[in-house]
Amino acid sequence: MKQLTIFPDPATLAKKVGQQLMEWIAQSQAPLFHLALSGGSTPNLLFQELVDRYADSEFWQKTHFWWVDERMVEPVDPESNYGTAKRLLLSKIKIPEGNIHRIRGEQEPSREVVTYASEIVEAVPMKGGWPRFDLILLGMGDDGHTASIFPGNLTLLESDHLCEVASHPVTFQQRITLTGKVLNHAGIVCFMVTGESKAERMSDILLNGANRSWLPASHIQPLDGELYWMADQGAAKLLT
Repeated sequence: MKQLTIFPDPATLAKKVGQQLMEWIAQSQAPLFHLALSGGSTPNLLFQELVDRYADSEFWQKTHFWWVDERMVEPVDPESNYGTAKRLLLSKIKIPEGNIHRIRGEQEPSREVVTYASEIVEAVPMKGGWPRFDLILLGMGDDGHTASIFPGNLTLLESDHLCEVASHPVTFQQRITLTGKVLNHAGIVCFMVTGESKAERMSDILLNGANRSWLPASHIQPLDGELYWMADQGAAKLLT
């Protein structure tokens, strides 16, 4: 199932995604809820929403946080996805330390990619030979990339590894990312997209544009899960 919802502005989008996130956790019958986060400015708005409204929620006791991708930097670096989430969210909610599973960006990439994959296998329920995250929150770049899967490196979508070392196509900064098959085995995938700079790519993906096939985000379609696109009016301005 694919569902598109358009909101008037990023703040409203963050509020509604926050409400939906807490509903998904509440509705889960499993003892644990495995959630994978992305970086970027839109999730930062969501983090603030979760702190403002749900900081004391009992559901954080069952929620385990993972990361879709991470830059290979120290956790105190402003570019660290984990560092940002810790500062804006994790340090302000009541969550056991053992529920936080970060990618250690300060480690050597080829070793950390194995360590992180092993931790996923040990903790996340498997289905069909692949880990099944309950919810993966994704963003999309102006170029149509998602996670750290960029145009020109679509092989990461078909990798048989849970995680891979990737690099930014311009800066060549190294990252660790979940691969396409992991993303597509999730129970729920939710894209959060804001800003007019994303409008052309949104149109290509959701209206089957000519550029669709080389945009990594267009290939994220859960095999037996649910797919949600949540966008503000700027990102959705080319959609009918």
